[in-house]
Amino acid sequence: MRVGLLGTGPWAEIAYGPALRDHSEVEFVGVWGRRPEAAASIASAFGGRPYASADSLIDDAEAIAIALPPSVQAPLAARAARAGRHLLLDKPLAIEVTDARAVVDAAAETGVASVVFFTSRFTDAPRKWIAEQSGRDWYTGRAEWLGALGSGDSPFADSPWRWEKGGLWDVGPHALSVLLPVLGDVEEVLAAAPGREDTVHLVLRHSRGASSTVTLSLMAPKEGAGNAVELRGVSGVTSMPSEEEDPVTSLSRAIDALLEAADTGRAHPCDARFGLRVVEILATAAQLLGR
Repeated sequence: MRVGLLGTGPWAEIAYGPALRDHSEVEFVGVWGRRPEAAASIASAFGGRPYASADSLIDDAEAIAIALPPSVQAPLAARAARAGRHLLLDKPLAIEVTDARAVVDAAAETGVASVVFFTSRFTDAPRKWIAEQSGRDWYTGRAEWLGALGSGDSPFADSPWRWEKGGLWDVGPHALSVLLPVLGDVEEVLAAAPGREDTVHLVLRHSRGASSTVTLSLMAPKEGAGNAVELRGVSGVTSMPSEEEDPVTSLSRAIDALLEAADTGRAHPCDARFGLRVVEILATAAQLLGR
């Protein structure tokens, strides 16, 4: 499959560029970015060629991968879907619910496949754990996702949208991507309360009867950063295994998933519709927080 990349930031360099270059069933067509010099650098490092416009790259590709801020990603994804291009997207799908829904509608109109790269759903040990827990009866769940964007050594420290939107929108999608397949859809955001700096605490009620608590932040001290998910129920207590897998390996599985969905016509669980649902939940929480 001929795949083009939209985006030239750190995530394009760390994950998307090498994953597209190295995948045996993908031809990396090229890259477009808002900074032409960065597009030239990505193309030089990973193959393909730099494109002067997003539309010209969309025209040349069969699928489009996007590594851009969510407010930029969504309209480009909808444009690519309307052109009949399959979509490999990043989280969150969008910030505004209407923008996320436009991507879903465009993909439905043309029948293209879509996969949103929720990292834990494609990282080996966590994804296997999620699959094992999804059929069990859980009473409650707890997720904590704490980043240290201000520590000085994060590759995303210069990301304006992360500083503006904070942990709710950047790491919130990670927590929801784990809780929803295990506990069921969120029927209600029962509470959303602010903590120190950008920290947010959520209380959720899920469709299978369980409740969960979620703590999110990008401004945690480096010493206290990390993530954890714990479930409690009739099966006892279990915690999601941690795994520091190379993001290129995880993203390669997402590419596999997109290729399979495009070939079979069967939607992947992490498609744009799931991405939309995550955006809807986060938007409800943001409204309760007055943000």
